[in-house]
Amino acid sequence: MPKVLISDKMSPKAAEIFRTRGIEVDEITGKTPEELKAIIGDYDGLAIRSSTKVTPEILEAADNLKVIGRAGIGVDNVDIPAASSKGVVVMNTPFGNSITTAEHAIAMMFALARQLPEADASTQAGKWEKSKFMGVELTSKTLGLIGAGNIGSIVADRALGLKMKVVAFDPFLTPDRALEMGVEKVELDQLLDRADFITLHTPLTDQTRGILSKEALAKTKKGVRIINCARGGLIDEAALKEALESGQVAGAALDVFAEEPAKDNPLFGTPGLVCTPHLGASTDEAQVNVAIQVAEQLSDFLLSGGVTNALNMPSLSAEEAPRVRPYMALAEKLGSLVGQLLGKDIRGVEIEVEGAAAQLNIKPISGAVLAGLMRVYSDTVNMVNAPYLARERGLDVREVRHDRTQDYHTLLRVTVTTDEGERSVAGTLFGDAQPRLVELFGIKIEADLGGDMLYIVNEDIPGFIGKVGTALGEAGVNIGTFHLGRRTGVRGDEAVLLLSVDHPVDEPVMWKICNLDGVKKVKGLGFK
Repeated sequence: MPKVLISDKMSPKAAEIFRTRGIEVDEITGKTPEELKAIIGDYDGLAIRSSTKVTPEILEAADNLKVIGRAGIGVDNVDIPAASSKGVVVMNTPFGNSITTAEHAIAMMFALARQLPEADASTQAGKWEKSKFMGVELTSKTLGLIGAGNIGSIVADRALGLKMKVVAFDPFLTPDRALEMGVEKVELDQLLDRADFITLHTPLTDQTRGILSKEALAKTKKGVRIINCARGGLIDEAALKEALESGQVAGAALDVFAEEPAKDNPLFGTPGLVCTPHLGASTDEAQVNVAIQVAEQLSDFLLSGGVTNALNMPSLSAEEAPRVRPYMALAEKLGSLVGQLLGKDIRGVEIEVEGAAAQLNIKPISGAVLAGLMRVYSDTVNMVNAPYLARERGLDVREVRHDRTQDYHTLLRVTVTTDEGERSVAGTLFGDAQPRLVELFGIKIEADLGGDMLYIVNEDIPGFIGKVGTALGEAGVNIGTFHLGRRTGVRGDEAVLLLSVDHPVDEPVMWKICNLDGVKKVKGLGFK
């Protein structure tokens, strides 16, 4: 009989489900890391919330552990690479607390608009400072939505019900989806300029970290009010303090902080600040929902091998996994390639398989493409929830199967639609196992995609390769592999270089290459 440990406080419904499904469960909470290390080796599954930190040391002691389930969306407390290396599947429940978090953001917006915390404290202190607390209406105000995914779309719906205007910035929000939501899709600078209230609903990634920087805050409408119930680190807290003190920002409501627990934050005490201790998911309903979901997911995995909302494993049956996994590796690399090159411009995705690939289950292959594509914007996206997230953002995703076999015995093609037309990449498997790029935006080129790479588009002129090599060599950048493709055989036409390098190329060297004669585009790429 499988055995599961619940190491954080959660709804009793979770333990009830485990026992009903025939799984032994222990509820042991509040353990120190050393105490957890001493007992974790007895368990096949671990159900957690945010308190338990699953470190490499914990995982090293977890000899029998097969799966970790996080009741909630954030997995900052789980070392996923370490779990993967140990063969431990990590799951979360990304959609169980969406309504609760959205409602908290709306509540924080009301609190800012009418200065409710300050007015409450003043009144209970025996003061009657009616004239001091002059608020603003939400009706007819413009709400700027940074992130229009699952939670953001719920916030937009509630704001529209309050007769607000909603503008949204999200790289994956399509015009059709924006129309469906009733919001206006804008660029970030437009949002900053127009919004009376700004609310953030985006993951913390390299692209979103500090998205409300000092420079961004300076571009906002004077007197803007800001709400963050998403992730700490999205806002430059020092810059926000300055903006609150200067009056550029009239108020800020924060449920999350760069460092938590936030017991001594420099923002505390700043006029116009409202704070809550990461309460976004803290309702009875949300706690029950995520507890039920994590128990059901862990039970399915331990009893039948079913995989749902896994962050480090695709949804696959045991029978098809050996044949499909090489294609999934290829698919993820192709998706990552187009995501890194065209991410914010993509409106639709078509995934085509032909030859041997056409005989396989295309769903995990499509999921891998979307996971690779969307990982540029979200660290938590995976092969299971990527299709859902794509649909949520209005991406048109199509799958096409061809029984024909042309130049390759098996081929996977990813075609993306942008405002400027369609662009496609294609790859195959060498030896039925080794992923290989064979076509990039209409140019034939064979290349392995892995590690740090450099993508260069240039005019096909004599001496160019030598100049690139010299520039990299002078900067101490070693070239691992070198792949060249030409659109035609005509001198002066477009050519593409894909170089693998031993480490990422820094900006000064990139600019040096950009300034070489004939260069049209240079971009650094990274593949896991």
